[in-house]
Amino acid sequence: MVELISKISKGSKMDQIYLPKIRTNFAVGSYVLIKPLSEVIEQKAKEKPYFYNISKLEPVKLWVIDRIFDILDKLIHKYDNIIITGSFLDESFNFNDIDLMLITSEKIDLNHIQRELEKNIGINFHIIVLDNNALMKGLNSDPLYQAMLSRCVAKKRFVYRIRQSINYKLLDLHLLKSKSLIENFDVLTGGEKYGLARNLIAIELFIHKKKITKELINKRINQIFGKNTVKMIKKNMLNKNEFLKKYRLIYNKTFKEILNGISYGSKQE
Repeated sequence: MVELISKISKGSKMDQIYLPKIRTNFAVGSYVLIKPLSEVIEQKAKEKPYFYNISKLEPVKLWVIDRIFDILDKLIHKYDNIIITGSFLDESFNFNDIDLMLITSEKIDLNHIQRELEKNIGINFHIIVLDNNALMKGLNSDPLYQAMLSRCVAKKRFVYRIRQSINYKLLDLHLLKSKSLIENFDVLTGGEKYGLARNLIAIELFIHKKKITKELINKRINQIFGKNTVKMIKKNMLNKNEFLKKYRLIYNKTFKEILNGISYGSKQE
């Protein structure tokens, strides 16, 4: 969107605003909206995003976030919030896509939104669309939702009170993803290995009713597998046999706890 700043001049019959002859858009006969510059600045100041557990971000990432919010404001008429999460917020440019949560109860054309974002930003997007009720349900029963929102940037301020409810069948499905680290160790990238290990540890923490944040997940990974394991996973420099020996133990232990939970739930029914 093109914007011009000009000054109101006093005329004999009507006050006026002069525009330069050489300009982009604003053709003669176009309708335009005029508002005080102070109001625009104030509005921009009010629209600053909210940062959760993020101390700093590179300027280019702040620019990308502003662009995302601007584009979505034009594409979506009504929403409760827009939340950016995932590895994009880490300190580095080592990310493949941007994880985005659209909190809305409106019907939207997700494919169109994804195309517009990727065309304008030049980065791939992984978008989840859900309403507030579905988000709360996810936060209460899914450790991955808790991990995502523990560190994020949001368009609007949010406060969620989590009432944990363990759905062992759901956890069983999530845990199955992490089994592929054992089966496909040699072909996975460091980032993929980290994601699968993080998934396993998030589930383990959730079952034991521990708080789930990225920092606590990383701390637990280093505690189980050894100091600096998180860095070593991401660099894909693990000792395969040593790592998988410990990984199988924690995986099987977590799997057993989930099966016991499913069995206990069936008996209760």
